[in-house]
Amino acid sequence: MDGLVDRQGRVARDLRVSLTDRCNLRCAYCMPAEGLPWLPNDEVLSDAEVNRLIRIGVESLGITKLRFTGGEPLLRPGLEGIVQAAKQLRTPTGEVPETALTTNGLGLDKRLAGLVAAGLDRVNVSLDSLDRQRYATLTRRDRLPDVLRSLEAADAAGLHPVKVNAVVMRDSNEDDIVPLALHCLSRGYELRFIEQMPLGPQGEWDRDAMVTQTEILDRLRTRLELTPIGDGRGSAPAELWQVAADRTQPGGRIGVIASVTSPFCAACDRTRLTSDGQIRSCLFSRRETDLRGLLRGGASDSGIAEAWQATQWAKPPAHGIDEDGFVQPARTMSAIGG
Repeated sequence: MDGLVDRQGRVARDLRVSLTDRCNLRCAYCMPAEGLPWLPNDEVLSDAEVNRLIRIGVESLGITKLRFTGGEPLLRPGLEGIVQAAKQLRTPTGEVPETALTTNGLGLDKRLAGLVAAGLDRVNVSLDSLDRQRYATLTRRDRLPDVLRSLEAADAAGLHPVKVNAVVMRDSNEDDIVPLALHCLSRGYELRFIEQMPLGPQGEWDRDAMVTQTEILDRLRTRLELTPIGDGRGSAPAELWQVAADRTQPGGRIGVIASVTSPFCAACDRTRLTSDGQIRSCLFSRRETDLRGLLRGGASDSGIAEAWQATQWAKPPAHGIDEDGFVQPARTMSAIGG
């Protein structure tokens, strides 16, 4: 097979696998305080179904990177087994797929030994504030100490570089930009600031109120010396800056994921599998292809791969956030997978 190619000539090598739509936080930019109606268990892919789709993606379609997401993927009891099965696979050229986990960190410290033994390569942990009250307000849960403990455990387990994701919200956690940077630099973590995207509760995203990459960098430069790294980010979502060392921190790298003001659509190499078995070619897509139905209907591996290829072939040139006709996806981030 020819892999996951679209009309623009982009080739998808990075598969985002959502393992659940459930989450144990209620982040303000992701869902309402009362949570969301979770998928019934029988609509969620079984471990065997997830493993089969990952195998097709890697062995038949050339996927080289796997990132497990949610909701919160640590809520998936079979996570370690899924990671282990993925690491036994090989691409058509003999590559072992990279495995990563995007998590809010709650309980990560207790699962790390098993995940590392299964073959997990990297971890990204969400942390939007170092102020305990502000963290509790943003996530609607008082769990900051648990997240910090998990970050320390990931570092001790050798999952380097430990990456930290922080969504910046207007009139909320802008004052955390510099403290988060200093905290991560002093510990060797790689921090990624993220522009807020229209993937939360319907009608609550305001393009004009969003904290932009330029504003984030301006805040950082009040305290740090930044130098752009490289000539471009390629298919990576984050633009990176080298931070010069000073008397309070040893230097390091900081990134900004500016999906709204500086999108990377032209080089996007991602394809997405939701926890209920839908393939999406773009995070902001309003179209999905039902692989779960094919799986449960007795489709062959080649039939599933062809349906996946057709979805990717139709991938739009860009997400269209700044276009007049843009409509936010009906699914929120937790239901799509980060």
